[in-house]
Amino acid sequence: MGTERKIKTGVVVSDKMDKTVVVLVKTIRRHPLYKKVVRHSKKFKAHDEGNTCRTGDMVRIIETRPLSKDKRWRVAEIISHQEMIELEQPEIESILSGEQKGDSNIQQT
Repeated sequence: MGTERKIKTGVVVSDKMDKTVVVLVKTIRRHPLYKKVVRHSKKFKAHDEGNTCRTGDMVRIIETRPLSKDKRWRVAEIISHQEMIELEQPEIESILSGEQKGDSNIQQT
């Protein structure tokens, strides 16, 4: 007779809090009268015990008892991690040298 817990899938948009992430869940529904596709998005605060989620990760959250004023969800699993773009050392040096040249021009004028 127990009720099923709600499960949602979304993207982590903030991980700046301790053991808490903000997950953006997007839904698409058809309007009942006008039949137009309507997009909705809502943010949920979810409990992340190990602080393993990072911004951009796709996660599955599950409904749970209230953990704080705003937190009613917890991270069930991380579906995919956001890939970080790695630059090679020469690319980093060229980017930094380009910024330094621009800074020196500003100081001279």
